[in-house]
Amino acid sequence: MSVRARLLENLRVPVIGAPMFLVSGPELVIEQCKAGIIGSFPALNARPQELLDEWLTQIETALAKHKREHATAKVAPYAVNLIVNPANKRLEHDTEVCVRHKVPIVITSLSAPTDIARRVHDYGGIVLHDVIRVRHGEKALEAGVDGLILVCAGAGGHAGRINPFALVNEVRAMFDGPLVLAGAITNGAGVLAAQAMGCDAAYMGTRFIATRESLAVERYKQMLVESSAEDIVYTPFFSGVAGSYLKPSIRAAGLDPDNLPVQAGEKLKYTSRDERPKTWKDIWGAGQGVGNIDSVMPAGALVDRIVQEYEAARKKLGS
Repeated sequence: MSVRARLLENLRVPVIGAPMFLVSGPELVIEQCKAGIIGSFPALNARPQELLDEWLTQIETALAKHKREHATAKVAPYAVNLIVNPANKRLEHDTEVCVRHKVPIVITSLSAPTDIARRVHDYGGIVLHDVIRVRHGEKALEAGVDGLILVCAGAGGHAGRINPFALVNEVRAMFDGPLVLAGAITNGAGVLAAQAMGCDAAYMGTRFIATRESLAVERYKQMLVESSAEDIVYTPFFSGVAGSYLKPSIRAAGLDPDNLPVQAGEKLKYTSRDERPKTWKDIWGAGQGVGNIDSVMPAGALVDRIVQEYEAARKKLGS
């Protein structure tokens, strides 16, 4: 069976719930997988690092139980995101835990994951890699990854700046394997659009922040419901790497989102380190698709709605 077929075979709709720092946890992943989409979380969310093994066991146990009790249901595989960077001191530990658990899908970010790809392939797992430009994709493919996740303009967090039409076309010209599209996709019609563009699945993050199972605080979830695309600011100020953030969260931290310093290295002065707003904890990430979020709901019910929207869009187009 091809990697593409293995990736999609147990999905009700071709969607991966994106791994979100400080937001995605085992409860959200379990409900996403039970509902028929791939659920994922960053390994770094499990703190201390010993908790990662417990989270994986929790997810595997819950999904195995659900499969036994619902023999005909499509139960999706889960994924873990690993940050491949020298600054990630946990990388070897987290990789070892993932290999021991034979995590079905490993999503890597930043540097090309040559060693990780080899180790995951040894037990039959799939490796997908986040990219924001073609050159990143080329390096990842040289490292042996199975597919690419194209993080385009409009995505939340550390998003790229390239329009999805442009990036998909350029990557498709040099790679015919699995492609996943990220960037302001919040409903089933958007999933179908990603497929029409030449991708195999959609990557949805921001929409799943506003679910009951996410680890986000309630004010964060409600802020998503109240926001629109114009409430997203793209800036390198907070982490040194350009990312998409909610303007209301920036204002709540005492800053003017429309007049942030241009250079990432410029920092405002605070009387103490504790007063400085923390990226992701105080300054909240989100994509430009926030205007389509109208409520906080259970993840399973959200997937059901996405499936209905997807089928309605297919019917409308006669596909």
